Amino acid sequence: MSIEIESAYEAKKYEDKIYKKWEESGAFTPKVNKDKEPYTISMPPPNATGVLHLGHSVMLALEDIMIRQKRMDGFSSLWLPGTDHAAIATQNVVEKELRKKGMKNPRKELGREKLIAEIRDFAEKSKDRIRNQVRKMGASCDWTREKYTLDDNMNHAVNTFFKYMYEDGLIYKGGRIVNWDPNMQTTVADDEIEYKEETTKFYYFQYGPVVIGTSRPETKFLDKVIVVHPKDKRYKDIIGKEFELEWIEGKIKAKVIADECIDMKLGTGAMTITPAHSLVDFELSQKHGLEVEQIIDFDGKIRKEVSKEFGGMPIEEARQKIVETLDKKGLVVKIDEEYIHNVSTNYRGKGVIEPQVMKQWFIDVNKKIIDWKGKKLSIKEVLQDTVRSKMISIIPKRFEKTYFHWIDNLRDWCISRQIWWGHQIPIWYKVTEEQYKAFNRKKDASSLALTILGVDGETKFGTEKPEGDYWIQDPDTLDTWFSSSLWTFATLGWPEKTEELKYYHPTDVLETGYDILFFWVARMILASTYALRRDGLAEEDTIPFKTVYLHGLIRDRNGKKMSKTNPETCIDPLDMIKEYGADALRLSLVIGSTPGNDMRLFEEKVAGYRNFINKIWNGSRFALMNVNKEDLEKEFEKGMIKSHADKWILTKLQNLIKEVDEDFAKHRFSDAGTKIYDFIWGQYCDWYLEISKGIHKNPAVLLFVLRNSLKLLHPFTPFVTEKLWELLGEKELLINAQWPKYDKSLVFEEEEYETKLIQQVITKIRSIRAELKVEAGKKIHAIVYGGKYTKILEDKREAIMRLARLESLDITEKGKKIPAAKAAFIEKIELYLPLKDLIDPEKETKRLDKEIEKKSSFIKTLEAKLGNEGYLKNAPKELIKNEKLRLKQEKENLEKLTEQKTSVLSTK
Repeated sequence: MSIEIESAYEAKKYEDKIYKKWEESGAFTPKVNKDKEPYTISMPPPNATGVLHLGHSVMLALEDIMIRQKRMDGFSSLWLPGTDHAAIATQNVVEKELRKKGMKNPRKELGREKLIAEIRDFAEKSKDRIRNQVRKMGASCDWTREKYTLDDNMNHAVNTFFKYMYEDGLIYKGGRIVNWDPNMQTTVADDEIEYKEETTKFYYFQYGPVVIGTSRPETKFLDKVIVVHPKDKRYKDIIGKEFELEWIEGKIKAKVIADECIDMKLGTGAMTITPAHSLVDFELSQKHGLEVEQIIDFDGKIRKEVSKEFGGMPIEEARQKIVETLDKKGLVVKIDEEYIHNVSTNYRGKGVIEPQVMKQWFIDVNKKIIDWKGKKLSIKEVLQDTVRSKMISIIPKRFEKTYFHWIDNLRDWCISRQIWWGHQIPIWYKVTEEQYKAFNRKKDASSLALTILGVDGETKFGTEKPEGDYWIQDPDTLDTWFSSSLWTFATLGWPEKTEELKYYHPTDVLETGYDILFFWVARMILASTYALRRDGLAEEDTIPFKTVYLHGLIRDRNGKKMSKTNPETCIDPLDMIKEYGADALRLSLVIGSTPGNDMRLFEEKVAGYRNFINKIWNGSRFALMNVNKEDLEKEFEKGMIKSHADKWILTKLQNLIKEVDEDFAKHRFSDAGTKIYDFIWGQYCDWYLEISKGIHKNPAVLLFVLRNSLKLLHPFTPFVTEKLWELLGEKELLINAQWPKYDKSLVFEEEEYETKLIQQVITKIRSIRAELKVEAGKKIHAIVYGGKYTKILEDKREAIMRLARLESLDITEKGKKIPAAKAAFIEKIELYLPLKDLIDPEKETKRLDKEIEKKSSFIKTLEAKLGNEGYLKNAPKELIKNEKLRLKQEKENLEKLTEQKTSVLSTK
């Protein structure tokens, strides 16, 4: 009695139940096992801001494929999940929501504790949604080890890491140009800057003896230094001199200095500098010992202390009025109305960046303090060495060049942020009673308040308030990337020297988008190598991961970046799962993708892979209908192999296992998935099941191949394969089954080759039928001269006739060429299909006559054209060459049509 199985696979019906079964079985939770090799992936923690997008879905699909394969292959496979508190992003979302409810300034109106409580409540609800979405994708991560970048254990790790660096002199507080976002009132890291191209005005002003150019006249109030190149002959006579000149609010004195950083070909070759609002100008001021005075305040307005007339004005308003003032004084030389430049914006809040000189906390990346391979190296040098020495490999390799470009130009990392959501900086300031009271009166206090109050005395590191009165903890928080940089090792118990840390670290793969290679990847290498080397681990044990696998961005059908602002192009992963199932979405995100390259996704593509899931189901259903329950209980043995077809499919399976293992080892997941798909549908379902019907049926081989196919496919489509595994009567879950091993004793090269010939014969007959448009139901006659393969062809007579839809089949060792027949040759096999079975001679003759007449007429026209001397004289040579080539091709086609007609006539 055959096995009953439902006619269609319904993802909604099974997926949640299957996931619950996996989770309850403990399959996701590995243990430290010295007899097993560890395999670890730290899941890049999604931001606690609400919902997962397709970028997360790609990450989850790829990492789950890796972890499932390794788990089945006998590794103690840990996939550690979690979420990121996403400091700026999360606080920004909550503050926006509060403003919608009527609050003008949530920080002032709520104060620190109440606002943090609002954000914490939002984050907890978001984490619940994210957990559900991760489960919906089928992610087999270890929920018992779930971490959050702001939980108590992570806070302890962050404070310990800060303490280490502070004690080693790597963390320092200093005044330096930082990227300031006036909208979000916080600093922004260099690699969190997005550049937006903008067309604006570029102004040329007369500034004493030179003409200067700028797109920002509002920053020029206090410019009192002209800089030129020392070799610029135009200005050699004024270098070192001082001039009195008319400027924005009256007469000022300016001096001329020389520096080789000036580009003589840019503009007029002369510039004034604004040290407080330009990185280049700030570094020049430090080099030449110049004053640094703030012109624009932290709200993006002209400081009242700088200008009585323009003080308090927003930048845009002040700019126009300053230009009007200079124009009245006759100092405007010209204005370029179409000046194109890049404007720096905060990639999170999209606010325009205003460079500011501020006292902030930094990590020194150039101090040589790390013991590394017998030398004292800086953080920057260690970051270079880990990739250059191949301790860490980046896939695709081309991103190594981008990595080194970023690291080679690395500046000290500003780690302080003027927000409240995050890890508060563990530094305390000793202040006066007056400063203490003034600070506590400010509900929205940040480190700016400390600067304004003149706090600059004794400091202490600590997570607890020091003894004595009048201590203020630094109100700023640490950059989100500071805490997430510890992700691979702090989640395993660091700073404690846990058994899990020793066993599961370094992790094996970091799979993430190439767009955060420098936001996160480099910082993780920085943190892990520094902290673990300081703890005394060998260099090779300090890296956070061995391989960085970078996936591309997901784009819409037109190649555009998906955006929430354009709902028509934006695909919600949960909607796709609800409609088509998680397996279909996973395949659509993986098959066809290559590391580091963007890919296009649209609903029809997901729907197409849902059809493949149905094919898997139907193929397995067909197979199960050809076996009974007794067959399911039998263990496969080599003695059960019967036919050439059995040996062919077993050989194909072993070759597949070998190729898939190689693809997994080289992170070619799309290639592996494609090969498994082609095997299951193209070889197993289309050929083996069909050839093995009736007397050729062998349940033992049929089930052995099906079971191994499901194992190979499981990492890609875990839900449908797990359900089919259950229907095969297996007691153990497929997620825990052993990965197929290559078995050379199941490779039969000779039989595989011979069966391939049978396949080619059937395929050739099908091809000829299609070419001549023979009706699907019509059976035809075939004559085959098999040569040395005659016996094999005879053995498969029934299958050939059934699959090629033949009325009769004559098989002999050799014979004469048959006229009026369509012939084909496969190796030494001759195949003839009499035309009288394939066509209606009368109809085909009429059709060919029309084709010949049409072709002949066209050839005459073309010959006349090429015989025209005027045309040959005036037409382009390339065109004449192409027309002659076309004439030759058309004559060859006419000859073939004539031969076809002769063959047809011979059948009458």
